[in-house]
Amino acid sequence: MSKSDLTHEVRKGEELPEEKLRQFLYANELIGDKNAELSVSQFSGGHSNLTYLIKSASREFVLRRPPFGAVKRGHDMGREYKVLSRLHQVFPKAPQAIIYTEDVNVLGAPFYLMEKVDGIILTLKEAKARHIPPADFQQIMHSWLDTFVELHTVDYEAAGLADLGKPEGYVARQVTNWGQQYLQAATDDIPTAQKVMDWMEKNQPTEYGFSLIHNDYKYDNIVFKDDQWTEVKAVLDWEMCTLGHPLMDLGTSISYWVVPSDAEMLKQGLPTATLMPGNPKRSEIIELYAQKTGRSIDNPVFYYAYGLFKLAVIVQQIYYRYKHGYTQDERFAHFNKAAEIFCNTAWQAIQKNEIDKVF
Repeated sequence: MSKSDLTHEVRKGEELPEEKLRQFLYANELIGDKNAELSVSQFSGGHSNLTYLIKSASREFVLRRPPFGAVKRGHDMGREYKVLSRLHQVFPKAPQAIIYTEDVNVLGAPFYLMEKVDGIILTLKEAKARHIPPADFQQIMHSWLDTFVELHTVDYEAAGLADLGKPEGYVARQVTNWGQQYLQAATDDIPTAQKVMDWMEKNQPTEYGFSLIHNDYKYDNIVFKDDQWTEVKAVLDWEMCTLGHPLMDLGTSISYWVVPSDAEMLKQGLPTATLMPGNPKRSEIIELYAQKTGRSIDNPVFYYAYGLFKLAVIVQQIYYRYKHGYTQDERFAHFNKAAEIFCNTAWQAIQKNEIDKVF
């Protein structure tokens, strides 16, 4: 399956001005015919930055732009372009960036273009369609995890990304900033949200290492070369990449790692390929990561709860945009309930001091 198999007709209200885009591509010598016919479709995955597939007779591009009505914070296209354009040199699994512009006269917002990578993106729908046997998920998981470990060993200074973030004090800033962002976007009363915020404030690690981190690393953000599952061709969605504590990155990843024994509400909220038979438990991912990196993981509940709370904030921010009319995407109509599910699950994990059998 190519990435284009995940595209659909552009959603209402998220159309691109195709004539202006065509002129931009021609002016920057990305197409050779100023009257070239363009095909524009939209990727179905993702709930943050908008991603489109642009096809001409000779080339294909992936275009990324901020969601309509979004503030720049968290949707900085220039920063994302910088990460890709520099990181690709030392970590080729980061797709190659092609061009970036801040000229809002083209699309109404800054945007960039990058290469299109063909391969298999393992959504739950794709995994079910392929009838992947349980034994294959051992290889899938190890390829996924090995790439994650590889990313955490990238020489970000050699890539020219030493100024990407401020790793000192990273954990404290994350705990504080995500809490503040939740309160700013809050719409419904979710009592467990404040409980999780208070607990994380008191139980955060104060001594830790740091590395380049992705902040959204999961099955459907990587591209496998083929169904042998031994080679990851690309890692996608770099908008939250920064310098920080790699175990916070791991916490984000295991918050996506939903398994069949989880509560039904969590499985509905995060339908991922980790639900397929053959995937290991979250604690096994933690143990394997520790073995592969040599890092000690003393409080996995903190990292899991942090990952879940971050997800709660992200979906709450999206719901806030939907409620205030900045997007008409009906996928977001019940994201307030998803925020509640994530907060409740985080609090339950904290109460039980458990990351596997949470309910």
